Amino acid sequence: MPTIGRYEVEEQLGEGGMAVVYAAHDPYVRRQVAIKVLAYQWTTDELFREYFQREAEVIAALEHECIVPVFDFGWHGVQPYIVMRYMAGGSLEDQLRDTSMPLSTIAAIIGRVAEGLDAAHASDIIHRDVKPSNVLFDNDEKAYLSDFGLAKLLARTGAGDEGWLVGTPEYMSPEQVRGEEVDGRADIYGLGALLYRVLADEVAFPGETTTLRVQAHVEKPAPDLTKIRPDLQSAWGEIIRKAMAKAPEDRYATAGELAQEVQEVASGRWYLRKLVM
Repeated sequence: MPTIGRYEVEEQLGEGGMAVVYAAHDPYVRRQVAIKVLAYQWTTDELFREYFQREAEVIAALEHECIVPVFDFGWHGVQPYIVMRYMAGGSLEDQLRDTSMPLSTIAAIIGRVAEGLDAAHASDIIHRDVKPSNVLFDNDEKAYLSDFGLAKLLARTGAGDEGWLVGTPEYMSPEQVRGEEVDGRADIYGLGALLYRVLADEVAFPGETTTLRVQAHVEKPAPDLTKIRPDLQSAWGEIIRKAMAKAPEDRYATAGELAQEVQEVASGRWYLRKLVM
């Protein structure tokens, strides 16, 4: 059986442009773990090696119940790796491919992701890459925020470095697209874009090219959700429009505020509150 450090590799779970993730067994404490390994082609680049180590440092410093914990960091030859809790429930991206979700489930997911984001923001850590594939689930279907690798990347590159698109085009705030310095409200924009994706079953700005997608975040207002989901009440669109406002000061001040409104709409309390106002 192949090993990475002391960990016995069982299967490959996924592969991205930067890393490969494996399911593995830790024989010392007899538990299953996930191991994220920097792809070999990036091992000669100091920036990407630093990316990995910073991700481990950031998550270890947060230690929050809504953030996937890191157990270990090490080197497999020239490849750095991070050992994390194994999330048996897969990702939100996986779940969206298989089934639609009841509004109460969506509210619970947004609530836990928002808790993780607010904890990070309280420690001056900005995630910068909130998206469905970075929301993972345990055996009990509890959601956890993962992949803080970009959170400290700009400490090395500088916010205005040309050629760096920090984030995922479908979920990037306008200020990220412009290469500006960001705060927690960039993650709130990303959470709004994630909510749109979950409710609409498509991303807010599905341009054919990366350039078109990122330009839309800067130039176009959030799409009208009710045109795609006329069965949903208008309050969902109002939440998304506020979360995805172009100017950070027009968004929710915290992720928790967004999550609270999502919960109120999903439960029907939002409408009761409007009636008595």
